[in-house]
Amino acid sequence: MTTVPLEQINSPADVRSLSRCDLKSLADGLRAFILESVSRTGGHLSSNLGTVELTLALHYVFNTPHDRLVWDVGHQSYAHKIITGRRDGMPGLRQWGGISGFPKRSESEYDAFGTAHSSTSISAALGMAVASRNAGVRRQHVAVIGDGAMTAGMAFEALNNAGVTPDVNLLVVLNDNDMSISPPVGALNYYFARLMSGQFYARAKDFSRAVLQHVPPVLQLARKLEGHAKGMLSPATLFEELGFNYVGPIDGHDLDVLIPTLENLRSLGGLQFLHVVTKKGQGYKLAEADPVLYHGPGKFDPTVGIQKPTTPPRKTFSAVFGDWLCDMAADDEKLIGITPAMREGSGLVEFERRYPSRYFDVGIAEQHALTFAAGLACEGFKPVVAIYSTFLQRGYDQLIHDVALQNLDVTLALDRAGIVGADGATHAGNYDIAYLRCVPNMVLATPSDENEARLLLSTCYRHPGPASVRYPRGAGCGAAIEQGLPTVEIGRGVVRRQGARLALLVFGTLLPAAAQAAEALDATLVDMRFVKPLDETLLAELASSHEAFVTIEEAAIMGGAGSAVLEYFSHAGIALPVLQLGLPDIFIDHGDQKAILSRLGLDAAGIESAVVKRFTGKAG
Repeated sequence: MTTVPLEQINSPADVRSLSRCDLKSLADGLRAFILESVSRTGGHLSSNLGTVELTLALHYVFNTPHDRLVWDVGHQSYAHKIITGRRDGMPGLRQWGGISGFPKRSESEYDAFGTAHSSTSISAALGMAVASRNAGVRRQHVAVIGDGAMTAGMAFEALNNAGVTPDVNLLVVLNDNDMSISPPVGALNYYFARLMSGQFYARAKDFSRAVLQHVPPVLQLARKLEGHAKGMLSPATLFEELGFNYVGPIDGHDLDVLIPTLENLRSLGGLQFLHVVTKKGQGYKLAEADPVLYHGPGKFDPTVGIQKPTTPPRKTFSAVFGDWLCDMAADDEKLIGITPAMREGSGLVEFERRYPSRYFDVGIAEQHALTFAAGLACEGFKPVVAIYSTFLQRGYDQLIHDVALQNLDVTLALDRAGIVGADGATHAGNYDIAYLRCVPNMVLATPSDENEARLLLSTCYRHPGPASVRYPRGAGCGAAIEQGLPTVEIGRGVVRRQGARLALLVFGTLLPAAAQAAEALDATLVDMRFVKPLDETLLAELASSHEAFVTIEEAAIMGGAGSAVLEYFSHAGIALPVLQLGLPDIFIDHGDQKAILSRLGLDAAGIESAVVKRFTGKAG
């Protein structure tokens, strides 16, 4: 076996020119490169280390980009990016102006479909397969989906549709690594666990070896029998009932098994389902031992691994929420905590430990999470749904139809609201104010710091109807957090600084930046606290003593909090100028959170500059 320098691989055609033995050498080099690269930039690590051989096998067997390859979520596609001409772009991974951490159609012709949210791959690949059929183009279509993503209803909607779609070539590859960000849950995951338990898989491997011992030494025939022997051991499965030819499970790190099996399935065409087993963190012992810790690390030294910080970091908003949830649960036995597969990210680890019977991880199933919460509320319980802003979008109909329309007592803790940094446009929490404030019965709270987050969580929880509290990714300004569970009056803002002529109305955690601008401009500074209901009484008072207003929010300007202020002014007949500052009508790319806010003019200097430009001679 020769060592293949990674620098010689600039496209999948280069991969296909290699021998099987050379592929194994390339896999080792590719895995080492991913580890070194991610340690310098941060990013998704465990999932990418686990898909190196699978990536090489797919590009080796299929004629990409003519054959379509769709990665579900896409947080396991770094090897794919590297061998499709983006190796030199890895130092800029997930940074402003650099390559995305997920597949992106505008980035490469090899990224057949842009992904980042879960469970979309089968639907997209099926759509491509139908398009190819109708256009008379012969090609293969491959969707690679993880076991965690298979818990979502959308994946089964696509499988169900595919089963009655004639004459399409669609291969679904289930990458079974027992890996989602939180431990995968649900009956389907338990089914996979039973299927992959030691006895079954061991029998599969032993049976394959026994059959192949007696096959004449014709490589092509041997490989076909190997693939079929593994498939023969699988019982009738749910996937076969849906119309797919199920093959597996096979070792996802064994190229001598992967390649011939994929070749067989390619030649068969039609609806194929391949179950491969991979190990998260493969090849890096620290990630293998703790794949959750190494799922999405920041920069670290790969020789020593991720180290605990020497000084305690500021508490994140997620941690503030987690502490509040435990305290409120101790106070109210009716509280139920719900998360759609984001236990760690949403700060629910301690809540699960202390209140296991009141904790529900429903899997990657946002629609179900909302209606499940609605059912609990119907019976007098008090569900709190901890969900990322970007993922609540996936349960919007359920929020309107099942929660708000019935005015049910469901509290939404919206994490990752606003700019999310390295994850970019696919995960941006920019739209929740706009899409929530138009829903009747809904209360929208926008805390300005960590203490306000706790205060408004208690307030919204005590409100007997649907309510949401939005807060950003990461830590706040370091505000001291008061204990206890006090509440405030819903729909009342607070004047933080009294100025003259100009009033800055702040919705959320841009308050510290706005405070600096208010000092420079001698402006009144208002922490509005609520987008809905607005503090109309306070706005009317300010309108009688000020000449102009500025609304400030880390959310989409269109339909946002500033729009709510303008709507009130129009209704009340208040004819004063309003400058709206927030996120523009564009998809904002990945990069450092603070740097992005600065580029958008939402830091102190940017706010001051925008005000001076708009109101020169009128205020300040």
